This record gives sequence, structure tokens and C-alpha cells, in this order.
Amino acid sequence: MNTVAKAFTLGRPALVGYLPAGFPTVDDAIEAAQAMAQSGADVIEIGLPYSDPLMDGPVIAAAVHRALSSGTRIRDVLRTVEAVASTGTPTLVMTYWNPIDQYGVRNFARDLDKAGGAGLITPDLTPEEAGPWLEASDEFGLDRVFLVAPSTTGARIEAVTRHCRGFVYAASLMGITGTRAAVSGDASALVERTRQHTDLPVAVGLGVSTKEQAAEVAGYADGVIVGSAFVARLLGAGSQTQALTAVRELTAELAAGTHSLRPERTA
Repeated sequence: MNTVAKAFTLGRPALVGYLPAGFPTVDDAIEAAQAMAQSGADVIEIGLPYSDPLMDGPVIAAAVHRALSSGTRIRDVLRTVEAVASTGTPTLVMTYWNPIDQYGVRNFARDLDKAGGAGLITPDLTPEEAGPWLEASDEFGLDRVFLVAPSTTGARIEAVTRHCRGFVYAASLMGITGTRAAVSGDASALVERTRQHTDLPVAVGLGVSTKEQAAEVAGYADGVIVGSAFVARLLGAGSQTQALTAVRELTAELAAGTHSLRPERTA
């Protein structure tokens, strides 16, 4: 069984890095994600390209569009997961629900498990609509990461986190992904509210792009999630060699910030 649990038992916050499969090519994406894993990321999210990415900002949306245009399919996502998980770093798939539903929920869970994947992050799936996924994830021992946001009520946080496994994804703000000058001030309060309902690690995403921001979030959260900043580095690279260098450098910077602090857990 491959789970993200070990990433949150190292005595300090975990760095969670995201890259979409298939961008700029399937093989290049594998190399970039492996470089991230080897440079300090504790968990890797592999994005499953989807044609209607409601939560994705312009940077990730551009990369996903190119991945789809080049013919990236679910089999390529699973191959990417297998290659990245072989580094020993827990590897999740970040996906909208429609592609999994079309593939077959149990079929995907089975194939993800075979590839060594740890589980799914599902931004548009609610626990009430996740019956088949709850069953399949139980059968194959996969983590299931649902999201909470600043607008989520206490009762709703309790309902969502009850079905999470691995960690809880705390979206720092209401909106789409993307780098920002500052992390939302709502994030710390959301982490505190979420911890009132679960003992699972709480990782914060949306808006983190610098070592300083990572350190800030690591001061109160169990994990720091970064996506758009990595994708932007790939978009701005003139070659695969430059892309790998940029990913390694950014990962090392963010890891230094994330790993510098251990969050104080409150009862």
C-alpha cells in the first residue's frame, strides 16, 4: 500500500508539488516530476489533463491545453504516476471527476494501485456523490483527499474530513489556482477550524510560490501545496534542460522554506 502518511511523519511540514501529466510531453513531464521528487518535494501531485478545468488558473490551464492537444490520455497519466512513484515519493493524481467516471471508478482505482499511486485529490467531487470512489479506495487502500475552503462551515468541514484519508486539502481562498503576492489571510483560520474536526494533516494550497510564502504557511499548516509556480517555470523554459534546472531550483527553495518549521498542533 502506497499512502502519503509517511510524508507527514517526518517531524516537519511536507512540501507537496504539482505538475500536469503530458506537459510539455509525457516523457518530459515524467523527468520534471522526478526532478521535483529528488530535490525535496515530499509528495507529488500529477494532474490529469481535462478539457474543462474549472479550478485551474491561466498558467495551469495553458499547460493542460497543450497536454491534451498533444494527445495525453489516462494511460499516460498512469505511466507518469508509475515512473514518479518509483522514486519512493508518494504520488497522487489531481483530477476532476468526469474522466474517472468515464474510465470506470473501480477500474481506475485498480490501475492506479498497480501503478503505485497513493490516491486521488478530487476538487469537484463531494463525499455525498463519492460512493463508488469511497468503495474503490477502501478496496485498494488508496488515499482520498477532499477540499475545504474559507467559506466551508464547521458542520461541512466535519462532514468532508470524515471521508478524507491521507490529508485534507485546505484551499487558502475562493478562486482559481495561481501565484499571488501574498497568501490569503483566511488560510491560517481555515487550518485551525479544520483541525477542530480531524486529526489528519492539513495542507494549504493556492497562492504559494516563494520560499518566504512556504515558510509562512509551514508556520501553521502540516503541508504546503505548490502548483502554478512549478508550471510557470516549465512554460518559461527554453529547453528541457533549462526546465529541469528551474524545477530543481524552485523545489529546493520551497523545501527550505517548508521544512524550516514544525507547525504547532492545537487540540
